Amino acid sequence: MGANVRRKNGVALWRQIADRIRQSILAGEYDEAGMLPPEMVLSETFSVNRHTVRSAISALADEGIVQPLQGRGTMIVRKDRLSFPISKRTRFSEGVGDQVREMQGLLLSSSIETAPIEVARQLGLVQGAAVICLELLRKADRRPVSRSTTWFPAGRFEGIAAAYEKSGSITAAFKAVGLNDYMRASTKISAMHASADDLVALELSPGAILLVTHALNTDLDGKPVQYAISRFPADTVEFRMEN
Repeated sequence: MGANVRRKNGVALWRQIADRIRQSILAGEYDEAGMLPPEMVLSETFSVNRHTVRSAISALADEGIVQPLQGRGTMIVRKDRLSFPISKRTRFSEGVGDQVREMQGLLLSSSIETAPIEVARQLGLVQGAAVICLELLRKADRRPVSRSTTWFPAGRFEGIAAAYEKSGSITAAFKAVGLNDYMRASTKISAMHASADDLVALELSPGAILLVTHALNTDLDGKPVQYAISRFPADTVEFRMEN
């Protein structure tokens, strides 16, 4: 486990330490004991005080990754990344829901704009067509697991921003504006370093790697209804392709 944390980089030390501990758990470095090292050992490893280590462990406990046990130390509860299935009926809440205790979908912003060239192409719109653009943040057990920029044809889905803000679900928002079902037409997956905005929104340390999906959804007649670019922390989420 790397011991170096960066001071004065804008990211709290406890958050950096939580990220390092999470990475070590995912790498199986604590599998033999099933417990985290004692707080004193972690304090020495990261050259911080025990209060900072406790804050990191508390954050990991909120995520459901570890569980402090009175008089025994801190037990590792969950070692695996969240496994997110991608199929013809991809639904975020259904795909991740049974792996976590609590899901949240938050609307960060909404606007009506002229469709960028690639968005217009994906949605089958003419140049200059209006689209509704939503910035979304999804959380699992109170930890951010994705940030998305998503577009919808404005003429067809008026009111979808308010519907999403109320429900926190794309599926529910679609139903509220008259679309009862939809299918995943395509998904492209890549990786990149997190931008400054994504570091803040996803509560990541500098240098974090994101998995990025470019996804197109259509109605049952094959007409495009949504194009989304979503960013996921690579140490938190993995994708599972299903037929």
